[in-house]
Amino acid sequence: VQLQASGGGLAQAGGSLRLTCKTRGINFRIADMAWYRQVPEKQRDLVASITSGGSASYVDSVKGRFTVSRDYSRNTMSMQMDNLKPEDTGVYYCNTYWRGRQWWGQGTQVTVSS
Repeated sequence: VQLQASGGGLAQAGGSLRLTCKTRGINFRIADMAWYRQVPEKQRDLVASITSGGSASYVDSVKGRFTVSRDYSRNTMSMQMDNLKPEDTGVYYCNTYWRGRQWWGQGTQVTVSS
């Protein structure tokens, strides 16, 4: 199983970034997926998730600003991040639970300057 996250970078407050998670080794059509964020010395926290059927949910702090989606033809999950805020800064990880365990991508850094 491989999860490869990309798309992070530096943005100004109010700007946008788009994260993508390319998956291999799972049946993407039946796998629930998620994005987590981690800042130094803190635990990894759930930001958004999307079911195999495409139903998305978000933590309150990103509702109305982030949109998670999935492309079944490319086995990828994406997250459009708009109106970014400095508190969105962190390393973003894509995640899935497959064959009895959690799988994580390598993380992509998002830095939002004020």
